[in-house]
Amino acid sequence: MASEKKTVSVAPLVLLSVVDHYERVVKASNTSVPSPNSRVIGVILGDNTESGPDTIRVTNSFAVPYEEDASNSDVWFLDHNYIDEMMEMFKKINAKEKLIGWYHTGPKLRQNDLKINQVFKRLTPNPLLLIVDVNSDKKVDIPTDCYVAVEEINEDGSSSEKTFIHYPSIIEAEEAEEIGVEHLLRDIRDENRGNLTINLSNNFKSLQSLNEKLSTIVRYLSKIITGKLPINSTILGKLQDVFNLLPNISQISVVDEDINDTNKTYTYEKQLSKSFNIRTNDDLMIMYVSSLVRSIIAFHDLIDNKIENKRKDEVSKAEKDEVLIKSTEEHDSEKTEDKA
Repeated sequence: MASEKKTVSVAPLVLLSVVDHYERVVKASNTSVPSPNSRVIGVILGDNTESGPDTIRVTNSFAVPYEEDASNSDVWFLDHNYIDEMMEMFKKINAKEKLIGWYHTGPKLRQNDLKINQVFKRLTPNPLLLIVDVNSDKKVDIPTDCYVAVEEINEDGSSSEKTFIHYPSIIEAEEAEEIGVEHLLRDIRDENRGNLTINLSNNFKSLQSLNEKLSTIVRYLSKIITGKLPINSTILGKLQDVFNLLPNISQISVVDEDINDTNKTYTYEKQLSKSFNIRTNDDLMIMYVSSLVRSIIAFHDLIDNKIENKRKDEVSKAEKDEVLIKSTEEHDSEKTEDKA
């Protein structure tokens, strides 16, 4: 991995594995409420042969025995032999997956992370640190942060220091993995919630995430204006790129005539807002009609099932009556023969 910034693509399987690791450790500790400082550490694997030069793909992970002193960050233990044994086993399963770094459940960077990172540097040149927030209360953002340690050269000529730089991360699944994740989500999904409710809930969470990002941008720009933060040309350039993607739609005037008054009142409405409202209403109408059609089809199938069951009952009853009549006739004919 080079020192330039890359995007880290994390597979959902890795997140499930990290959460399972954390839950097992918490349950083993016999405490109902885990300490905010408690965390678990493991190894992340990746196959970057097809991910491209600008992407780091995290495809798998495994837990590593780790202990640390909560009162002293310099006291910690990491089982190196266990890592070597597990890597030998993983090579037999998938030789393409290499050790690319390590993970912990943070939720933020710790004082001893650089020291632990030095241990993993013996196994891979530039280890990637993946932090997974397993207790995040923010449901509108992805729970991952990625970092890589670099040498920071001081301008005053003093000795360089190691520090972590942040890498952007995304959650990305392959087609086969998406099927498995959907199957797991289907088991934990509330059956009483319809597709319309789920779609609206997802849209609401997306809007919450967008609002949080925009609020962060506003706070950052406000601090620059007040002089609390220095101007960063790179960040401002990226913000300008975002604004350049917005459509340039000017305001239009809508004329409404008042019947009781000859004067015309002019109201101004943004065309973009109007377009969004129209599109949203169309989408909601489609979702509503789709739910209505599914309900009608379900009722239709229920009625067909009732009719089919009733028809089978009538056929079964007719067959029983026919058998009864036939047996009665045979019995009567036997009596007639006996009398004769």
